[in-house]
Amino acid sequence: MKRILAVGLVLVIGFQSISWAQSPFTYPDSLLVIQEGVASYYGARFHDRRTANGEIYNMWEFTAAHKHLPFGTLVKVTNQKNGLQAIVRINDRLPQNSKRIIDLSKGVAQHLDMVNDGIVPVKLSLLSASAVEWLRDQYNTVPQDIRLRSYYPEISVQKDEQELAKIKKKVF
Repeated sequence: MKRILAVGLVLVIGFQSISWAQSPFTYPDSLLVIQEGVASYYGARFHDRRTANGEIYNMWEFTAAHKHLPFGTLVKVTNQKNGLQAIVRINDRLPQNSKRIIDLSKGVAQHLDMVNDGIVPVKLSLLSASAVEWLRDQYNTVPQDIRLRSYYPEISVQKDEQELAKIKKKVF
């Protein structure tokens, strides 16, 4: 019984500092935010025309144009004026000199209640930590305007030798 208690005490008290990795399912949304800026929308003028990835643009689908996110990337767009959110798929390109970070389809603009405003402040988030890792792998050099953080902190353990010696003297 004393040995079991000793092992338990060593495990609990014998380590000076322990930092634990967080589950990929409990990350705060703020850790998945990759970009903040201004969004606009495009609609009837481009409806039924080809997008940069070759698809036919449908202004009612939940799609968007971005400067450099890979085609097919799913991004959560949050309207910072009212908190409304939508998940969109990147299928088109913005001009490199655009001041906006994303152009949304009219269907998304209606969902986010931004049609009357035309442009609104938004934040772009990825849907999971694995999406961050996947996106990081798509770039040789990550663009400076995108924030891709690592979500798997290393677990570090450091022994407190003096505390271990005290416990051993008391138990044995």
